Amino acid sequence: MKQNLIAIFLSSLALSACAKTSTESVNQQNSTSSSKAKQDPELQKKIDQLLEKTKKELIFVKGGSFMMGDFGPQHSKDGLRYDGDGDATPLHKVTLSDYKLSATKATYADFDVYTAATGQKPIGVFDEFSKIDRIPEVAAGVNWQQARDYCQWLGKQLNLKMDLPTEAQWEYAARNRGQMVMYPTNNGKLENGKNIWSFDQRNQTISKYKATLDVMPLLKQYPPTPMGFYDMITDNYEWMLDWYDPEYYSKSPEHNPQGPKTGTKKVVRSTYPDDGQNIKMSGGLTISRHALYPIADPEDLEYYKNSKYKNSIDLNKNNSVRCAANL
Repeated sequence: MKQNLIAIFLSSLALSACAKTSTESVNQQNSTSSSKAKQDPELQKKIDQLLEKTKKELIFVKGGSFMMGDFGPQHSKDGLRYDGDGDATPLHKVTLSDYKLSATKATYADFDVYTAATGQKPIGVFDEFSKIDRIPEVAAGVNWQQARDYCQWLGKQLNLKMDLPTEAQWEYAARNRGQMVMYPTNNGKLENGKNIWSFDQRNQTISKYKATLDVMPLLKQYPPTPMGFYDMITDNYEWMLDWYDPEYYSKSPEHNPQGPKTGTKKVVRSTYPDDGQNIKMSGGLTISRHALYPIADPEDLEYYKNSKYKNSIDLNKNNSVRCAANL
């Protein structure tokens, strides 16, 4: 019963967070950042550097039409599906407008500038064990609302319509504008140690930073996709704008689909980092859909609430953000 109540409570929170326009929150953050920056020239310098970096890393994606979803029956030698979960069907036509998508995910260093500018607590866990893994250069672990607020705040600063990408935008970019590409790497394949990290490479990163087995390797260590996107299959999940519905593809509109209007979980793309076991990356197909609670899994909250490690657990550590700008 407790778990059900927590699930209902979290779903209500998530729904209210989305119903309550993020514009209010971002406007308030914008006002706060302006005030703080005036009082702190060094902070203003860091904000300017983050904004310049953001602009440089936004890659233009020419819109167009493509067949979204599991193209295995049309592409594979045996005519079978590529995705075993069954929620990437049916294959359906999607037409997208032009947009821009960040070449990389936001780091802890990026978020530290954002939270300082907006007067928020830094994200993550800071106990003596967890802070070791909070490496500034790795992808920041955030919940869905934190991810969206960050993108919209950047958009306000840059006068761009920035938000989380839709899963259609992410897939279109990962597939090099809708081509039948299986993996979002430089060549569409998985090559251990060349375009995804190997077990040894991961351990070298862990040793270098004296971190734990859960730390992700640094960003931009492997070749980007042909369009210039880094780490679309390495380092952790990426939050999408869309609510998750396993049946959504059967009723998705053709033009600029935004996902269902309501739900309990949000779509995430990419794949989960699992201690260097790269076989897990086979779930990181360009078409693979995953879903997570926007705040935290209620079962995990229930499990850890009485644990002696509860203050060391960051349930969103492996969930990151790559922002989009709608043109």
